[in-house]
Amino acid sequence: MSQALILPMAAHVALAALLYVLLTVARAPAVWGIGRRPDGSNPWASVEPRISANLSNQFEWPLFFHAACFILLQLQPGPVAVALAWVFVAGRVVHSAVQILARNVRLRGIVFTINFLAVLGLWALVVMAVGKLPSA
Repeated sequence: MSQALILPMAAHVALAALLYVLLTVARAPAVWGIGRRPDGSNPWASVEPRISANLSNQFEWPLFFHAACFILLQLQPGPVAVALAWVFVAGRVVHSAVQILARNVRLRGIVFTINFLAVLGLWALVVMAVGKLPSA
């Protein structure tokens, strides 16, 4: 079970990598001229700032996700920790889709709240596990 947190952590890294690829594709018409419309415009111009913003989001609250997972890896995480980690990753995927494709700020806020609570749950598990450790 101790290695089970590696997969959701790797899935989040894969999401960030995918966002880097999408951002590169979205910027290609402006940067390299690849994929420009016949009039010279960038077909991705409206979505590029949203991809960029979402990519930046992957280095904000997720930092606390990865920190909690690293600590829990040392403390033998249980199935609740693994489930919360997967909830977080699934929520990040949905959050990315909503932010990039839908522009629905209310829905994005709801999804973020789920991510937020999953990470708080992971940190609660960290605190509880540390509290059970024998003192030196």
